[in-house]
Amino acid sequence: MQEIKVKKGTILQHSGEINSKIYKVKNGLLRSYSIDKNGHENIFMFAPEGWIIADSCAPTSPSVLFIDALEDSTIIVLPKELEREKDNIEPLAKRMKVLQERIIMLISTNAIERYEHFIETYPNIVQRVSQKMIASYLGVTPETLSAAKAKRSKKE
Repeated sequence: MQEIKVKKGTILQHSGEINSKIYKVKNGLLRSYSIDKNGHENIFMFAPEGWIIADSCAPTSPSVLFIDALEDSTIIVLPKELEREKDNIEPLAKRMKVLQERIIMLISTNAIERYEHFIETYPNIVQRVSQKMIASYLGVTPETLSAAKAKRSKKE
């Protein structure tokens, strides 16, 4: 276990690397994402304070995701070891719950519902990330997000 400080923009993991690390955010904000064949970033998840973030690949397999710092951050770096994972059951369960909810949300909800779910899941980062990143996470264009937010505001 190692605690490190990273600057905003630091890439902790590149897609294709063999990376057997888990990152637990002490303070700051990380994200994981992929880059498609057209060069577009697709955000998989955010990790604010108290969350963990990692690629789900086996410790000896190439990673699929990039992981970087969206803010100056202090993180705890842990190797992927199943024995140690049981000590992190609560953060792992939280991560699995969020990912399951996200998959269901992406296949069964509209943009307004996705945005509302985002706000519920990440209430403390809405003002910390760009609208473009939120749109990427939601699987919509920035224009669709703006329209959804406008419709949501009219409801309130």
